[in-house]
Amino acid sequence: MALSRSRRSQVTNYWPGFVDALSSLLLVIIFLLSLFMLTQFFLGQEIQGKDSAMTRLNSQIAELTDLLQLERGNNADLTTNLATLQATLSTATAQRDKLQSQIAGIGAGDSGKDAQIAGLTTDLAKEKDLSSETAAQVALLNQQLAALRLQIGALENALDASEAKATESKTQVADLGRRLNVALAQRVQDLSRYRSDFFGRLRQILEGRADIQVVGDRFVFQSEVLFPPGEAKVSEDGKPSLDKLAEAIKQLETEIPADINWVLRVDGHTDKRPINTPEFPSNWELSAARAITVVKYLVAQGVSAQHLVPAGFGDSRPIDTGDTDEALAKNRRIEFKLTDG
Repeated sequence: MALSRSRRSQVTNYWPGFVDALSSLLLVIIFLLSLFMLTQFFLGQEIQGKDSAMTRLNSQIAELTDLLQLERGNNADLTTNLATLQATLSTATAQRDKLQSQIAGIGAGDSGKDAQIAGLTTDLAKEKDLSSETAAQVALLNQQLAALRLQIGALENALDASEAKATESKTQVADLGRRLNVALAQRVQDLSRYRSDFFGRLRQILEGRADIQVVGDRFVFQSEVLFPPGEAKVSEDGKPSLDKLAEAIKQLETEIPADINWVLRVDGHTDKRPINTPEFPSNWELSAARAITVVKYLVAQGVSAQHLVPAGFGDSRPIDTGDTDEALAKNRRIEFKLTDG
């Protein structure tokens, strides 16, 4: 009989270790999912800014394209006018040549012919004047056409430059997104490692306390550990636990590099039973006051204020929705969550 009891006492209970490992795994997964969502948000903001720049560039390209089409239309009109004037010039030149031939074929000494020659000479002079005027118009149109072609060339160069800039901006957006994802992934990995070390250190420091436990990605202190019922002043029994926590946080501050933004968020929670006192008109005030008290106490112990954030949630996030004393006690708590800044 004694041998049987000895064998049972040697059986190792692996269940607590398995539960602890599973909790740690769930904690890491939830933390990574949260940081991934935050990463997607900031990346979306950055890409939205680049999209606005792309929209402005596309608008400029559209305006340049419209202006180019207008100039090309003007070019076509000038070309048509030039062709018409050249045809008129050709006609006038032909008529002048015809008149010169007629003058050459008319003999001298005949008064009728002299009068005819005089008339033809006058007509020839008019045709020459018309030809000179037409030639001047043609020259002016040629100058305008040359200037217009220069403008079209400049617009085409501006359009090419705008399209090249738009392409370069798209490439920069893609590269920025890739580098941002890599950087954020690295930060997530670094903060996750420090967070794991920090929680592991807290487990060792607070080992054996049933009223202090890990829930998800947070360390949870039951309110009775730190505060008397209905109050927001740290009790003498709660100060040693906060002193140990302060030492762990100060050690963490020396280990995490300065380029990693992080904070320890202190969340105050109450049960669903309402409170209405001159100091605390509702559970919101009580939970917020307790979170602020904890932050002030940690700062007084040497923790940097820039790494602490108090928050009060009242009874809006219960762990247990039951009405028993045990369920209500679970919901009265102070939670500590290490997250990115």
